[in-house]
Formats: sequence, structure tokens, C-alpha cells
Amino acid sequence: MELAFVIEKFALVIVIFSVSLGVAAYSTLAERKIAAYLQGRVGPARAGWGGMFQPLADGAKMFFKEEIIPTQSNHFLFIAGPSLALLTALIGSAVIPWGQPLTFGDTVIQLQVADINVGVLYIFGVVSLGVYGVMIGGWASNNKFSLMGAIRAASQNISYEIAMGLSIIALLMVTGSLSLKTIAEQQSGFVNWNVWVQPLGFLIFIICAFAECNRTPFDLPESENELVGGYHTEYSGFKLGAFLFAEYINMFVSGAVMSTLYFGGYNFPFMNNLLEMGVHPNLVTILGILFLLGKIFFFIFFFMWVRWTVPRFRYDQLMNLGWKILIPLSIANIVITGIWIVVKEIYFK
Repeated sequence: MELAFVIEKFALVIVIFSVSLGVAAYSTLAERKIAAYLQGRVGPARAGWGGMFQPLADGAKMFFKEEIIPTQSNHFLFIAGPSLALLTALIGSAVIPWGQPLTFGDTVIQLQVADINVGVLYIFGVVSLGVYGVMIGGWASNNKFSLMGAIRAASQNISYEIAMGLSIIALLMVTGSLSLKTIAEQQSGFVNWNVWVQPLGFLIFIICAFAECNRTPFDLPESENELVGGYHTEYSGFKLGAFLFAEYINMFVSGAVMSTLYFGGYNFPFMNNLLEMGVHPNLVTILGILFLLGKIFFFIFFFMWVRWTVPRFRYDQLMNLGWKILIPLSIANIVITGIWIVVKEIYFK
């Protein structure tokens, strides 16, 4: 029984990692296509039909390019930086419930690697570790532009994690649980999605997600017109690809977390009606997985749309937004949520 459990979880990890890497690879193509559409261009169109093989061509190019390590750098940490960034990006998906259990006779397959009762704290812990890869890589490069980008990334992540954490506190006051599985199960149907009761919390969370993922308009750690390339200025080949993959995987995981916390996760409208009509639960589960992926892809598209629409913030504007606007707003959201809960208990019990 224990061996079967280990094999099941190992297979699920392989599938999730493969999907994460595949989504990250084709997100690069989607980014270039969306940018081309918004700018009136065509985008990649030669590698396969409509450029479908462009991510494979780019990956092969990065894999076979010469690896350049600066002479005066710390060689071990120079390699460890992108490795840590990629690892922390991948392990964030371990606590996300991807769907209801699949049943095959007496066998029940859980579509979640680990259902821990502090799943939200796990996500925050992994997000906090991610900046270490950036900081280590920037410092180990022995380059002033890389170091400046790494310092920017660290201060930016610390600043916006506070507002993000406070926005989650208001959500936890409503849900009463830190388990992502429990939060997803509470949002069955459509009217029970948490975004309807926490719209301000979601707005704060998604703004902070842009900052945590170093995406425009908060891409100050790698702003090309100021810092050449920021923390990955000295990187090339596979190590540069690891940093870029980590960014796109973080977008994928961020979309999954936002979908689970605020948009019902794998729940979709009329899901319970299908079960009552006698539709096989496994089919409903597969539909739920597709709906969850659809929500995630929408958030990835939104990340890309904003990148090619909104100009980059100045660094002082970035800090002012985090400390002077988002943190007070998130505290106000906690107070409003507490008042709403008390009023609901007294008058609508």
C-alpha cells in the first residue's frame, strides 16, 4: 500500500513538473505572439506551422550555447543561483489541488501532491526562498549591474510580500482554513467564489504577484535600459534559460494560486448539476482540470497583456506603491472584513 502511494505521488509529480515546463516553454511563444499582435507584427512564424516549434528551437539554442562563467565570479554560487530559482519555482505547485479525486473501482487517486493544513504558508515560504536564487546569482556574478538588480529584487519582494500576506489574512478570516484543498472545496459552484467577498484583497494580491514575478510594470530587477540585464547580465546558455524558465513557471504557479484562492480552483458553474444529472465523476473531474487550466492561462495572458501595455515604474514609485498604498489598503481590508463578519454573525445568523 505504501509503495503504491509513493508511485502515485511520484507519477503526479512527474506530470505536474512536465506540464509546468511545457507551459513555461510555450509561454515564451505566447509572449512573443501577443507582443506581435499588440504591435501590429506577425511574431515567430518559421519554426513549424505558425511558429509552434519556436520554443523547441530556442531551448536547443540555449542548451548548446557556450557556457560563459566570469573569471572573478564565485563559480559554485554562480551555478547555484539559477538552479535554486528554478527549483523553488517548481516546488510551489506541490500543494495546489488540480481537481477532485479520480476513482477507478476501489482505487482513489488524489490530484494533489501534498494536502497540508498550512498550504498557504507553504506557498509563501517557497515564494520567499525564490528571491535567494536571484540574490545569489546577482552577487556571485561580480558585476555591479547584476548586484544592483539582485538588491532591487530582494527589496521589492520583501516589500510586496507584506501586502500580499495581509491580503491573504483577510481571505483566511473568511475561509477559516490554510489548506488550499479546503479553500477550493468551499467554493463549489459560481456564487461561492471568494473573489465576490474579497475583491479588494484579490486586487492587492494580483498587483503583488506582478512584483513577486518581476513582471512589468515591476521588472526593475532586470530593467534593460538601466541595468543592461539586471541580475542575469552575466548569464548565458542553459543557466540563463533556467532563470527565464523560473520566471514563466512562477507566472504559471501564481495563476494557479490565484485561481484556487479567489476563483474556485477546479470548480466551475453548474458542476454540481452535472453530478446530479448522473455524469460520471471522473468526467466532471477532467472538466474541472480543464477549467482550472483555462483560468491559469487567462492570468498568464493578463501578465503578458500588461507587460506590453503599461510602462515600467520608477523605483521610488514602486516602493511608494508597496509601502504607502498597498499595505494600508490591505490593513483596511482586514478591518472591513472583520466588521463584515461580525455584522453577518449578528444580523444574518
